[in-house]
Amino acid sequence: MLIKVLGSAAGGGFPQWNCNGRNSADLRRGVAGLTARTQASVAVSANGRDWVLLNASPDLRQQINATPELYPATDQGPRNSPIKAVILTNGDVDAVAGLLTLREAQPFVVYASDRVLGVLASNNIFDVLDPAIVARRPMPLKHPFAVEGPKGPVGLEVEAFPVPGKVALYLEDEKAGEGFGTQEGDTVGLKVTEAGTDRHFFFIPGCARLDDDLRERLSGAPLLFFDGTLYTNDEMIAQGLMNKTGDRIGHMNMSGDNGTLAVFADLGVKRKIFVHINNSNPALREDSLERAAVERAGWEVGYDGMAIEV
Repeated sequence: MLIKVLGSAAGGGFPQWNCNGRNSADLRRGVAGLTARTQASVAVSANGRDWVLLNASPDLRQQINATPELYPATDQGPRNSPIKAVILTNGDVDAVAGLLTLREAQPFVVYASDRVLGVLASNNIFDVLDPAIVARRPMPLKHPFAVEGPKGPVGLEVEAFPVPGKVALYLEDEKAGEGFGTQEGDTVGLKVTEAGTDRHFFFIPGCARLDDDLRERLSGAPLLFFDGTLYTNDEMIAQGLMNKTGDRIGHMNMSGDNGTLAVFADLGVKRKIFVHINNSNPALREDSLERAAVERAGWEVGYDGMAIEV
């Protein structure tokens, strides 16, 4: 099973178009130890020919152009694509906007929770993906299913499961009180398995906390891509970038007693990779104390173009 990290940044990418925070400003100035990143998405294939996208970021066109594995085949006519399916973990803009890039009458299948499919159905702009050409299929939660493209199975099985999170920002209902109207299916994680084998990994780009169910599920996992949005809960406030904490936007922070580095320390996950990393996160700086702490804890900071074979 082949995995390509198409994008590793949180919403807005790195540098973010309107951000003059230290990381973004230094990257533009060419300061050493900083690398540009597009918004988080991963591609996976069981055979090297048929590919499945995990989330469709707003940077998808750029990501496809940077990934030869996703180019049209030269021997299959004037229009074709190895992208056979897209699986969505939430309804955030940085997870779904890339679907609009795939609007050129190209057959593929979109999988998502009932909740996220409802979000797509409520916005007519997604009808540029003609339902007669691009099927939308609900993912049952906690029940593995065979991923299919337009012509059948692609050699992968996926189990989607709810994780603690928050409804997409543009869907928040402040009148709903705590949780802002969040429902089951707003945020899911994925277990991706090569069909007929035990080779698998987990993809969880958004998570608000590690609860007991998630702790049990991830214990001893061979490979995990996990939410790396913030290093500290209040870093965006401290840097003057946003007046919201990580808790408020539904993302764990890396550091602290309840942070990712601490709560994963005893889970025995063999390989742990951060994705969905915000432009404010000091762990993006290769020479920072925060990056050193991340690596001491056995984590890797994901980067665009990262390739893994499972």
